Amino acid sequence: MRIALFGTSADPPTAGHEKILRWLSYRFDLVAVWAAENPFKSHKASLEHRVRMLRLLIDGMESSRRNVFLEQDLSSLRTLETLEKAKQRWGNAEYTVVVGSDLLMQLPRWYRIEDLLRQVQLLVIPRPGYAIDETSLRGVQQLGAKIAIASLTGLDVSSTSYREQGDSNALTPLVIDYINQQHLYKCQDAIQTSLHVY
Repeated sequence: MRIALFGTSADPPTAGHEKILRWLSYRFDLVAVWAAENPFKSHKASLEHRVRMLRLLIDGMESSRRNVFLEQDLSSLRTLETLEKAKQRWGNAEYTVVVGSDLLMQLPRWYRIEDLLRQVQLLVIPRPGYAIDETSLRGVQQLGAKIAIASLTGLDVSSTSYREQGDSNALTPLVIDYINQQHLYKCQDAIQTSLHVY
């Protein structure tokens, strides 16, 4: 069995995440996704809200394959621990850790990265604005990584641009509704205020 492990900050999850999950669903037997606490980032919404938004994104996906699952209990600050949890659940499957091209430079700083890379394949998703840096790629390969570059480019949307500019085109309708109900981001409050001016 081929399993994709995809942790994402999901702050908030975007239409770009949905595109990636749909693409993964056709290339793996099972896609396990969770809202991650990235020690290199500061999060705006609580983990609880990010998990709920990710569930809404997955539930709203239109796909004939139903092999994308929210597996929040896999979440750990250390991907090696996530892998150990996955192995307890699914045994000796073939595991692929999915990362955005923006994380390539961080990878050498990950906990026991060489131990992790001995046990998994690495799939890098190109992201607009984050060219795959050959030096970083070589550095990760020298640590023992078996790397594949996805034949997909993520949408030119990001959680950061949504938080900073309030571009609702970046999100799916179910996630937008949840953000509005919960008043999660300051940009959303600013948008609502401007709508009431007229």
